[in-house]
Amino acid sequence: MPNTIETYIVDSFTDKPFKGNPAGVCVLNKVVSDQKMQLIAKELGLSETAFITLINTPNRYSIRYFSPKMEIPLCGHATLASSKVLFENNPKLLDIHFKTIQNLDLRIKSIGNKIVMEFPVYDTIPQKAPDKLLKALGINTIINSVFNKETNILLIEIESSTILKNLTPNFERLKRSHKTINGVLVTAVSENKDFDFESRYFWPWSGTNEDPVTGATHTFLAKYWSTRLDKMKMTSFQCSERSGFMEVELINDKTLII
Repeated sequence: MPNTIETYIVDSFTDKPFKGNPAGVCVLNKVVSDQKMQLIAKELGLSETAFITLINTPNRYSIRYFSPKMEIPLCGHATLASSKVLFENNPKLLDIHFKTIQNLDLRIKSIGNKIVMEFPVYDTIPQKAPDKLLKALGINTIINSVFNKETNILLIEIESSTILKNLTPNFERLKRSHKTINGVLVTAVSENKDFDFESRYFWPWSGTNEDPVTGATHTFLAKYWSTRLDKMKMTSFQCSERSGFMEVELINDKTLII
């Protein structure tokens, strides 16, 4: 079939089937229009679908990410899923470079039974969370509220990971409560000794209501918690219904390993 596209669905950030965050991975061998990629992502209906194309050498690929609603500049779980597909299909491949739409060079390594991803580190600045947004989330009290401009995401820290796990947002009200952000990340210190911090990511403005496990938010979340906890290496848990986890380590002010 001349129009066939090699496509996979991979559960990322988990060691159990049907947990973590499922991503679509489409391996392209010819140019596909933006419109077609958007339609495929909408058809698959996953948080994100990655479209990867070999550039010129066996380990260099372009990568683009689409939610069912729009193109997303950076996505952690779809990068991990794409890496898994390439490493499994090419057993001799141990190192991959992905070039994103923002010209980021994401270096991915296969080390033993782990996949190690190098991502950029981003800063946050103070920004007030609107009362309507907090009410839509079901949050009464917050510890902190900051904003990351690169991802256009608002981060809200609350006092308890139990409260975080039990949040049941009103997504229609949430979407109406803010007009300029891509999503809101709610986070708390973990009450589980196996993890340092927990989070949930809500993004009805630009994707699905809730992203099960979100790698790209750790571009600023890792630095945020590194400062708060005075640690460079941490374990993160996303306490969504599907749930998932990852190890994160700040190498320097510019590079994060997931």
